[in-house]
Amino acid sequence: MEGVVVMFFMFGISLSHSVTGNAQHYFDVGKFGAVGDGKTDDSPAFLKAWEAVCGARGETATLKIPADKIFLLYPLEFAGPCKSSSIHIQFLGKILAPSADERGKFKSVGCWLCFMRVDGLIVDGPGQIDGNGATWWTKVLISERPTALLFHLCNDLRLSGLTHLNSQNNHISIHSCSGVSISNLHIIAPSDSPNTDGIVIALSTQLLISNTFIGTGDDCIAIKGGTSNINITSVTCGPGHGISIGSLGEDGTNQNVDQVYVTGCTFKGSTNGARIKTTPGGTGYARGVSFQGITLIASGNPIVIDQHYCNGLDHHCQDQKKAVAINGVTFSGFQGTSSVVEAINLDCSKQGCRGITIDNVNISSSVGQDLRAVCNNAHGTSASTVPVVSCLLS
Repeated sequence: MEGVVVMFFMFGISLSHSVTGNAQHYFDVGKFGAVGDGKTDDSPAFLKAWEAVCGARGETATLKIPADKIFLLYPLEFAGPCKSSSIHIQFLGKILAPSADERGKFKSVGCWLCFMRVDGLIVDGPGQIDGNGATWWTKVLISERPTALLFHLCNDLRLSGLTHLNSQNNHISIHSCSGVSISNLHIIAPSDSPNTDGIVIALSTQLLISNTFIGTGDDCIAIKGGTSNINITSVTCGPGHGISIGSLGEDGTNQNVDQVYVTGCTFKGSTNGARIKTTPGGTGYARGVSFQGITLIASGNPIVIDQHYCNGLDHHCQDQKKAVAINGVTFSGFQGTSSVVEAINLDCSKQGCRGITIDNVNISSSVGQDLRAVCNNAHGTSASTVPVVSCLLS
């Protein structure tokens, strides 16, 4: 694999229009009764405002969330399809989730702010989304905590400029979407906050994530099965568990990830860097993956392929008859420091990883130790790499 494929998405969306006959409609949630004092439940007002904006005809309809206010919202579903070709949410104020103690006021749901079947959606900042996670993490099981912000079947989506704080579970989930641009986000949660992934992508294609800071208690970006054609560039990750493909093949499932390009990213104090993780017994593949031009600042596990991943007490499952195939993976242009001795760990299944390329890598220790590369059933080439990857051909 050479270079990086850069994808260009044609969204056909604009924030302003001058075409005659295509009226723009603006809706302020305050006009529908939203108070914004951080105490009053503004959910009914937001639903009324959404009904109006989604039902407006024209080229663009805009929902304004005004600045200098805090809107308390219980779990909501903003459903389409909408009548305008583009819906713009102008996010200026702050959205606050209820505490875990208030769960009795709403039914258990998988997401807090849920956008469903809304094509041509634009959500931009500089507003804040606060999941109030500290009240949830120690009181509620992970399986019962909602994703803070979900986009499901939302094609041609643009998300930019927002700050996401302390989600109850995952901060942002992109599910079954195509043509997505995510940029200039700040996603923040404590390093010990459980399962607070920054961005989770599943069953989606043609995504661009750029110029974003993610520091959480789990994966900065998690790329799940059914995902293809992903570009991630200029993302800073840390704290967190790195940029991860997987885990794939859990519970014997068939899952595929294809064409993922991670370039110009920085891992700072993260527990992992570039990682691929699969569970024994699954099927499918991860292929056409490239991590290039990576900066490491005291990063743990800078380069990891883990085909014995178990998300339980024992994180080293034994090989089984089946395994997710890993083929055509490049790690190139890594520079910086590792906080652990095993800076490169290629722990492949007995079926083996094929087509692994590691070149132009220079990793030193941030704690004054001699670093090493560890291999198990890995096949490919390595050149100009420190520490030396002796299991791969030069």
